[in-house]
Amino acid sequence: MALPCTAGRWLLGLALLAGCNQAPPATAPPTVAAAVPGPDLATLTDSAAPAALLAYGRQYPGSEILVRTRLGNIRVRLYDDTPIHKANFLLLARKGVFDETMFNRVVKDFAVQGGQTYAARTIRLKRYRLPPEFRAGHFHHKGALGMARYDDEQNPGRLSSNTDFYFVVGEKLAPNQSQAMAGRRLTPAQTKAYATVGGVPSLDGQYTVFGEVVEGQDVVDKIANEPVESDKWPVKDIPIKVEVVR
Repeated sequence: MALPCTAGRWLLGLALLAGCNQAPPATAPPTVAAAVPGPDLATLTDSAAPAALLAYGRQYPGSEILVRTRLGNIRVRLYDDTPIHKANFLLLARKGVFDETMFNRVVKDFAVQGGQTYAARTIRLKRYRLPPEFRAGHFHHKGALGMARYDDEQNPGRLSSNTDFYFVVGEKLAPNQSQAMAGRRLTPAQTKAYATVGGVPSLDGQYTVFGEVVEGQDVVDKIANEPVESDKWPVKDIPIKVEVVR
């Protein structure tokens, strides 16, 4: 039997009153992301960076990184004998700096460069530079990881950028070609590598090599073959995520 209209209103009022007296559901407190240890990126300078980075590298070591892209992943081993560049890359990777960037310069048969972005960075980052760490045993063979330099300033000391990195692609070269391009005496092993694997010997002694690809060279090659705009920026963006895996 249907309830009279007045009874219906009375029951509804009780229901609303009971609802108003109920305690609100408990809400979880907002989570605060843990601060990533290491130097404040907004305060580093050319002069302060080396000591701060060396100390960071000793306290928070690492040896391998993974660069994730829409074309696949690139696994990289960082060299121990380029400790400033190595620590800088580990620090920026852990703080998420590279996760706001993409591959911004792609030159087929030469190199693919990353570390820039269209938008303003959300992570405060001062532009500081790294002293070169040239090592005779590290050269620009295919798959080498190097740090770029800024072209808009005088830089006789060949100081490296703090964020702009590149993977070497290059071409295979006859021994006389690689030797002429290198501008320095190549070892037999280096000459053989340039002939069988390829690379860009003209960059040797000019830019710091601080790591190399151990998995995913095919991904680097895919990036190198992407269509690009007139400024060498890929037509379709290639964002990156960098993770320290070891």
